[in-house]
Amino acid sequence: MRTRSDTRAEVPSDMTQWSNKSPLEWQDYINKEVKVYADEKNDYQGWLVTVDPVSTSIVLANFQEDQETLIRVIMGHAVQEVQVVDEADEATKDRLAHLFTPRETTSPYCKDDLEKKKLSLKNWLEQNNIPVSVQGESCTVLCVAGVLTIDPPYGPENCSSANEIILSRVQGLLQWFLNNQGETRLTSH
Repeated sequence: MRTRSDTRAEVPSDMTQWSNKSPLEWQDYINKEVKVYADEKNDYQGWLVTVDPVSTSIVLANFQEDQETLIRVIMGHAVQEVQVVDEADEATKDRLAHLFTPRETTSPYCKDDLEKKKLSLKNWLEQNNIPVSVQGESCTVLCVAGVLTIDPPYGPENCSSANEIILSRVQGLLQWFLNNQGETRLTSH
């Protein structure tokens, strides 16, 4: 943040009245380095990531030398004018596009282990006459009786269903399966 000592009359003529722009016009500022003049005689500079169409708030990103990114939100009511400083190159556009996407996390399970666990659980459910199918684009989700899903890594906490009774029972079965993986069929006592 920099403090501005100039007066409104000294603002360059190529500046834009932010509050008079439409959302389609705001789009022209995305992925560009901008200087934002705000109230309190403050100005901010950074890469414009997005504009909230309701509040007109601006999200700026500044890339630090240590690979960290500083994100700053300038509230729309404080924005007076915005000036384009620079255009983004392809590398900067790519970095801005992936700014808020989660980084790949390292899973304690490799794909082969997850596939074996999924198939083992699916086979066990089928052997115990529980209808199960594989769903999802990557075929990683198990669907039980069309009302419950089990996501990787296929533990009781990875179950989801709107039916709490079925959810509780399948979670119990799944816990039993994980504790007794050597046994193939449930036995009734």
